[in-house]
Amino acid sequence: MSYDALRHAADSWGLLCLTILFLFAVWRALRPSARADQEAASLIPLDDEGPRA
Repeated sequence: MSYDALRHAADSWGLLCLTILFLFAVWRALRPSARADQEAASLIPLDDEGPRA
């Protein structure tokens, strides 16, 4: 493959793949069923327990 062909593939398909990945990440973070996971993750810095073995 030439450089131009790789550049064309990255410009078109790469942008599409990254856009889909971004939309999936936003959807996963903002879905209503993710609320409990987000609340648990927000309390991690306040956890006073030591490292878990």
